[in-house]
Order: sequence, then C-alpha cells, then structure tokens
Amino acid sequence: MRILVIGSGGREHALVRALSAETDHLHAAPGNPGIAAVAETHPDTAPIPDQIVALARKLGPDLVVIGPEAPLVAGAADALRENGVACFGPDAAAALIEGSKSFAKQVMAAAGIPTAAAHRATTKDEAQAALDEFGPPYVVKADGLASGKGVLVSADRKAALRHAQRCGTVVIEEFLDGPEVSLFALCDGDNAVALLPAQDFKRAHDGDHGPNTGGMGAYAPLPWLPADLPGRVMDTVIEPAIAELRRRGTPYRGVLYAGLSLTAAGPRVVEFNARFGDPETQVVLDRLTSPLAGLLHAAATGGLAAAAAPRWAQGAAVTVVVAAEGYPEAPVTGDLIEGLDSPERPDQSYVLHAGTVRDEKGRVRSAGGRVLNAVGTGPDVAAARAAAYQAAKRIRMRGGWYRNDIAEQAAARG
Repeated sequence: MRILVIGSGGREHALVRALSAETDHLHAAPGNPGIAAVAETHPDTAPIPDQIVALARKLGPDLVVIGPEAPLVAGAADALRENGVACFGPDAAAALIEGSKSFAKQVMAAAGIPTAAAHRATTKDEAQAALDEFGPPYVVKADGLASGKGVLVSADRKAALRHAQRCGTVVIEEFLDGPEVSLFALCDGDNAVALLPAQDFKRAHDGDHGPNTGGMGAYAPLPWLPADLPGRVMDTVIEPAIAELRRRGTPYRGVLYAGLSLTAAGPRVVEFNARFGDPETQVVLDRLTSPLAGLLHAAATGGLAAAAAPRWAQGAAVTVVVAAEGYPEAPVTGDLIEGLDSPERPDQSYVLHAGTVRDEKGRVRSAGGRVLNAVGTGPDVAAARAAAYQAAKRIRMRGGWYRNDIAEQAAARG
C-alpha cells in the first residue's frame, strides 16, 4: 500500500514510524528530519488543500493520512475525496467539531453527550456575565483553532476576561473537576473502534502549573482506569457524536479524539479534536501491535465493521516532550540539537522529532516550540518513565527543557 502522511510534527513521526513496518511506499509532506529517516519527504509541499491534492495526483497513493487539524478544517479531505483519493480525516464540515468549540457544544447538546455547561461570548459584557455565572476557576476557550493553546483555566477573573477579549469569540464554561483522559476512536462514518486510552499533561510546568500547552508528555495504558470506561465512553460520547454528524449530512471519517474529565458524576467531554492528539499518539501507537495501515484504510473507506479489533502490547509507554526556550509564549528556534544518535541509548527508548529542521551543514536544529519527544517503554509505567527520562537527558539543546513529573503519580501507584 502506498501511503502519504500529511504533517511535520511528533504525531506524524509516530504515525510514520508505525506505518513504516507495513509498507515500502511511504511518503510524508512536508515531513521533518526524523520522518525523513523512514519515509520519502516532500518539504516543498505545504499542508494546504491544493498542494496536498497536487502531490497526491503525482504520487497516486492508496491512502492519504492527514495529521494536523488546520488542513482538515480548510477542506483538504474534501478535495482529496473529490479527486478519488481515499483519505483518513474528516471533511471540513465534520472537522468543525474541533474547528469551533461552539459547534462542538451544539453537537453535544443535540446528541445528549455529557459535557460542561457553557456560554458562547462575543462581547465583553457577554464574557463578564458568563464568568459571573460559572465562577472560579474560570474556563475560557478560544472558539477557533489555537494549536492546543487557546484555553485558559484560572482563578483570576481579570486574567480570564483579558483572555476572552484577546481571543474575540470564546466559549466560557463551568470547571470540570476530575482526572483527564484522552480516548481516540477510529470512525468510518457509521462505525467506530476505540483505541487505548491515554493521559497527557497540558500545563507547562511541574505540578500542573503554568500556561496551557499542546501537551508536555503522556503515558499509556492507564492502570488505574476502570476497565469498562472505554465502552461507556463509546456508548455515551463517540457513537452519539458520529450519529449526530451523520444525521446532519456530514459523516465523520477519521479519528475522533475525546478529551474527558472523569468527574464524580461520570465522564464529561472537555473537548473534541478531529485528529490524533499530540503527544498521546506517540504512546498509543507505540502499544499497538495490529497493522495500522489496514485500520486507517478501513476507516477511510467504510470498512471498519469487517476490520479485526486492535491488539495491544503488554507493558507501558511514556513520552516526555523536550521544549524550546520560551515555549509556549515565545519559543526560540534555530538551536543546535545534539545527542540524538547517542550509542548508549537503550533499546527501550527512542526519540521522535516534532519541531526540527536540518541546516545547510546537515545538522538538526530546533524549529518549533515542542521540539522532540523522548519515548520510553517498559513492563510497567515506572520502567517506561525511567527509560523516557534517560532518553530526554541525553538530548543536548541550548535552552531546552521538559517537565520532570510526567506519569510520576501513575508510576508511584505501581
């Protein structure tokens, strides 16, 4: 099978790594230096609909996998399907479930999906009224795409109001108290299959302090999670969502990400994403032993009902994000990265590239806020965590940093 993966981040490197064992005809656009080691990259192709379609016409792939959310919301999947290309990723109308927080709330209300009470605010007065209604801690979300950094959770009302005014249109909602869990479901418009639940760490600093980020690390599986929870979420969240989108004439084909809060009243949806979450993808795909290409192709072509259920490796995986100086507010780029090919790296860890480029001398340099993912595996979360941090410590980058407490509590639980 000839496959084209769109994107250049850690999520796409994880996808390409998993797919590379299944095909010799693997392409990525634009890709990054890590992806280039296992796939043919097309760095001159921007992840926008017309250029994606042009490359697909040239390569003739059996499947195009769109990693980032922006091209999905811009209609890349629509354009590919109009040209007869199988695409893993929702059409623009369905991708609005991530592209607009208020649209997602409308879908959830229509489908009876449990979530936080919320109000859409477009003016200062509307924002003030919503903040007063829900009280602290205040939850303010930019209505549109914000690369995982459009959410403010704060007890400071003035900061919440400033964030609302800065974003323009926002969704202000009640705070959901409980541990957060990410669940991915592969969908083909009619059917859905759950993948392994994971947990990520969105705040920048140890102890869940600092601003929200796109995610500073993740682990899977979750030993403390009730065994029946994925099934309950499929019944109460995923299947109602795809049924509602199908009823609206926008069948959902791709991966639907449900960010959940496990409250005292049960699971509640924090957010939906229209693509694989980053960095959860890195640990979930590490544990997958089923052929990924077949699952993605089945989702893209309406064949999930006949597909075998995903199989998972024993043990655990942990990923630690190595970030650039100044991330998330103002990341510094262009710093030299060393230690990627350290010969002492143990077999149970590896590094995925996220925000990297090669300079004119072939050296790897930082090119984004979240630069690398150090992934560790082991028989349990504690062992996987130790391997991930060993790999992170070997990376040398001026100003580089990472959280020191990824999966710490889960590892301590044993």
